[in-house]
Amino acid sequence: MDIARIAVHDSVAAACPPEGVAESLRGLDRAVEVVGDDASFDARDCVVTFSPRDAFLDAAWVHGVRAGYDAFDVAAYEAAGTALTNSTGIHGDTVPETVVGFMTAFARRIHVYRDRQREREWRQEPYDAAFTLSGERVCVVGLGTIGRGVAERADALGMDVVGVRRSADPVDGVERVYAPDDLHTAAADARFVVLCCPLTEETEGLVDGALLAEMRSDAYLVNVARGPVVDEDAFLDALDADEIAGAALDAHWEEPLPSDHSLWDRESVLVTPHVAAATNRYHEDVAALVRENVERVARGDPLTNRVA
Repeated sequence: MDIARIAVHDSVAAACPPEGVAESLRGLDRAVEVVGDDASFDARDCVVTFSPRDAFLDAAWVHGVRAGYDAFDVAAYEAAGTALTNSTGIHGDTVPETVVGFMTAFARRIHVYRDRQREREWRQEPYDAAFTLSGERVCVVGLGTIGRGVAERADALGMDVVGVRRSADPVDGVERVYAPDDLHTAAADARFVVLCCPLTEETEGLVDGALLAEMRSDAYLVNVARGPVVDEDAFLDALDADEIAGAALDAHWEEPLPSDHSLWDRESVLVTPHVAAATNRYHEDVAALVRENVERVARGDPLTNRVA
């Protein structure tokens, strides 16, 4: 592979300014430009993109600016001989910080008071509504970069941390690691169940009616993974039946979340528009990954974060 041009596709704007990514890549002794859907590509191009396009299969290498790559047809990239890399590893601070914010809001009732501020309503929550994170159990489902970041911060806050992943290897800050088959056991005693896993055939619908029924009635679900990891109908039914206390959702079944969706009107649910990873340095973080891989290509080393 010989990379002569880095084309930053304008779809990157969904995550960060394409011009910022391009500017951060200058100085690599490669042509760098922002391109649109009218661009063409060849075997000496690297394309940096938010979402896939058929034309990208003509490039040598495509880099997705998200950690997830479920939108990309991995088999098609393999068949075309086009390398595909993702941006896993750069969300170890941003997303975990968002998760801590969600948990703190629920524990300290911040979301409720923010709503009342808008109505200029001076009214306290019931005495038993607020609680402290310290001493509460959190179950982190998926212990990759994001999950480990959540675990480390939760442990520092004095929480009892358990996790779920395929490997039983110990993880710093995690008291016990459960296998996926033991998810129900891991989640049953948790005040918070935090989803940090990728969307795969195995994880689609992972949070179903049976799991929600196993959760504590005062438990909260936090989804910073992908919407389809949660069975939508089962989740809404659980909220209606007060089987769980509430949820924070940064990932949704349909994005944007339809304006008439019932979640918008639920005080017990925090809705954010898939921004858990947002930071004003995101363009620099993405560019650093691309820069590292350009240099690896020049040395003849394998690409980091290669998924196809």
